[in-house]
Amino acid sequence: MKIFAALCFLICPLFIEAQVAISISAAKRQGLTVEHLDSVYKSAIHAEADKAVFKTDKEREKLALAYRSFLIDFGSFLSKNSFKWDETTRGWNRIYMQPDGTIDYFLYSVKNLIPAKEAEFERLLNLYIKDNKFGLTAPVKFAQCSSVTYPKSE
Repeated sequence: MKIFAALCFLICPLFIEAQVAISISAAKRQGLTVEHLDSVYKSAIHAEADKAVFKTDKEREKLALAYRSFLIDFGSFLSKNSFKWDETTRGWNRIYMQPDGTIDYFLYSVKNLIPAKEAEFERLLNLYIKDNKFGLTAPVKFAQCSSVTYPKSE
């Protein structure tokens, strides 16, 4: 019985739906790699149209608008929660989503943040993705990535 309970404790987390924002380096340390996630989630756009979720110009335009809106809203959320950028900050992110736009994983890399500032960024990002979906749906799980620039707070 103890062995069964131990196995359930170890295996059950594998079936829980993830919804997490985490730095790319921390994700790698935990065994969560972009390569693995890319094998599960189809790329929103791709140079080869048959490998993309959004194939037409109109679909890609809707994706770009939804993505821009999602990031702008996140920036507003950071401001409302008193998060300030000391300087213009560059980064990169890759977001993995359910077909309904629910965020499963938000992997990010932000340059030149002190650990306390990055911890607060990650905490707020996790709060944001729990309450906000990506503004576009798809027939399959999909992923979108880009570089990002966070302007210095005024």
